[in-house]
Amino acid sequence: MSQQLISRNPDLKRLRDEGYDVEVRANHLLVKHVPYANAKREVQFGTLVSELSLAGNVTTKPGTHVAHFMGEHPCDSLGAPIERIRHQSEQQDLGNGIVTQHSFSSKPNGGYQDHYEKMVTYVAILSAPARAIDPGVTATTFPAIQADSDDSVFVYLDTASSRAGISCLNAKLEGDCVAILGLGGTGSYVLDLLAKTPVREIHLFDHDIFSQHNAFRSPGAPSLQELQSQPRKVDYLQTQYSRMRRQIVAHDCFVDGSNLDQLNDMTFVFLCMDDGEAKRPIVAHLEAENIPFIDVGLGVQCIDSKLFGIVRVTTSTPMQRSHVHEKGRVPFTGGGTNEYCKNIQIADLNALNAALAVIKWKKVRGFYADLEQEHFSAYTIDGNTLTNEDNPCPPG
Repeated sequence: MSQQLISRNPDLKRLRDEGYDVEVRANHLLVKHVPYANAKREVQFGTLVSELSLAGNVTTKPGTHVAHFMGEHPCDSLGAPIERIRHQSEQQDLGNGIVTQHSFSSKPNGGYQDHYEKMVTYVAILSAPARAIDPGVTATTFPAIQADSDDSVFVYLDTASSRAGISCLNAKLEGDCVAILGLGGTGSYVLDLLAKTPVREIHLFDHDIFSQHNAFRSPGAPSLQELQSQPRKVDYLQTQYSRMRRQIVAHDCFVDGSNLDQLNDMTFVFLCMDDGEAKRPIVAHLEAENIPFIDVGLGVQCIDSKLFGIVRVTTSTPMQRSHVHEKGRVPFTGGGTNEYCKNIQIADLNALNAALAVIKWKKVRGFYADLEQEHFSAYTIDGNTLTNEDNPCPPG
């Protein structure tokens, strides 16, 4: 509940977004890791505590200008106590493990307008002498913050989005239930990027072992012991990314004509498979179920000791599907075991293929601008060119 309360109140959220170590406990607002100087001119760190004024779950103007402190009495840079803010110096038990040693009084004209103003004012007073002693100290440490399990798919809060002010855009992605078919090089990078979005669920489909060659074209750095245990790709990747987020579902199987119904609840599908023939029934099923999808592909050859090739992203949505078949934008042949062994895949190209695919998915969902609405993109390595084609036909 603490993080929900902080997220829903602009003054508390601003404290957290600016990097303060904030907690709400026992109806008190705590700002931790506040630098101050003690009588020995040593830099120490304490915790500011303020009574939290609420109307239900909404913060109101602070009811008191007094703040409490857990630590020694702060001093100036010469070691003399800061008397101008001294209120009381006695131990107070405020409940729930909050035991303070001092309280301060610094009241501006009209009082504090919100809890942000109150806490940063006291932080500035306390930390200025500490910064005079050590300019590198700060109260804005951007600590890792555990998310409330009933409020987020993430194990810890997405403070990057809140700092950038794009949480409202992220909300456009929250409802998606996404499947990734194939967890090789490109598929694993798609997972890496999707795991950092607030999609409702991510479903992983693959039946291969995470082998040593996979380690060199996938994100992260598996240990030798992990590779020697020969984990399934879906299990290995689920374990890795479950450290960051919830609702990653592992399916230790390939999708084929016998289990297409497993895709029925998906709202978007990424096809990251090399076997073109295996894609045919899957594409037909996704089209019949009106499920949008993106198919990715790499075509790389070694010619005269240099690599040439193209990175492809084909998008199929209800507004544009004909190009998949009429222009052959999704290959339905080749990609069997022998050809797969010859297929050149390199981590940077896999990562680029995944990035282009995820960017397009975000365009479809309205996260990024998509004025052209291209449904086919091809990046050519030689020349560094990106071709965009297959725009939806205008009505009529």
